[in-house]
Amino acid sequence: MNHLNPRSRLTAGLVLVLSLVTGGLSGAEKPINLKLGTLAPSGSTYHKSLQAMGEKWRNATGGAVRLTIYAGGTQGSESDMVGLMQTGSLDAGLLTAVGLAEIEPGVSGLQNMPMSFRTLEEVDYVGEKLRPLLEKRLAAKGYAVLFWCDSGWVRFFTTAPVLHPADLKKLKVFSWAGDTHQYDIWKAAGFNPVSLETAGVLQGFLSGTISAIDTPPLFALASQIDGQAKHMLELNWAPLVGAMVVRAKSWDRIPAERRQTLLEAATEAGRHVKAEGRAENDRAVQAMAKRGLQVQKVSPEVEEEWRAQVGKVQALLRGEIVPADVYDEVRRLLKEFRAAGGAKPR
Repeated sequence: MNHLNPRSRLTAGLVLVLSLVTGGLSGAEKPINLKLGTLAPSGSTYHKSLQAMGEKWRNATGGAVRLTIYAGGTQGSESDMVGLMQTGSLDAGLLTAVGLAEIEPGVSGLQNMPMSFRTLEEVDYVGEKLRPLLEKRLAAKGYAVLFWCDSGWVRFFTTAPVLHPADLKKLKVFSWAGDTHQYDIWKAAGFNPVSLETAGVLQGFLSGTISAIDTPPLFALASQIDGQAKHMLELNWAPLVGAMVVRAKSWDRIPAERRQTLLEAATEAGRHVKAEGRAENDRAVQAMAKRGLQVQKVSPEVEEEWRAQVGKVQALLRGEIVPADVYDEVRRLLKEFRAAGGAKPR
């Protein structure tokens, strides 16, 4: 016999129904929390684009996929973040070619070939042609690429005026800590590199440990580097190229039928990062110029001096910094683009 009174039976029934419903939701719709790290400054275009993408992911999945962003290098250097992804402590990263190259060295061909690219149109062309190969190699190492982007040109910021290569050789140039190849290339070219983590750049300038750095203007502005390095050489040294990558194990946790929607939102974010990142770099130079940054223009003759300087270490770049097959393909694609009447050098 059922000894429960009517009210007790009603309460027991509601508890049973609620337990069944919530149990079903927790099994089918348990939130998937993805953690992403990046050096991109908090509040920058990059950060805001990632936030907008994360919001679209949350809305598109009814809250089933949530993205937590750790901006401004709070998770350490890019090398640190790659390590955290490898152990599963981070699921994703918006990384430059420096960090991506720790996963797949071929990515360095998009960035670490100084003075190879003359226009952003060349950067676009080579990037588009190389991505299928690079994405295949990254996938083989357990990472999915959700979008590629770039932030325009890397410039030299220095504590003393620099125009010619000989001027830079008198200064102490920042070199990414842990990147022994980059350090050796600087040395071989006759410069004075100093290995530092990115988090130590500003203190490095304050202490005199370094007196020059190659970085995008936006990062110089965000880090207030121009407060110490009050000179910028307007030389197209190299593009800053990056990508958002996700551990395949993390990406595969998301139901297959939902991934395409999330990928579309990521692709849109990538387009926004690229367009706004380039524009934001120009605005950053204008903002720093208003507070005292001295911008040194470069003539075609001086540009050739720098190109000749880099030419002396091309043999070290090929196979050391950039895998030989990728290096050769970048050179081939640039030749192809220019022969077809591509954008004229500025």
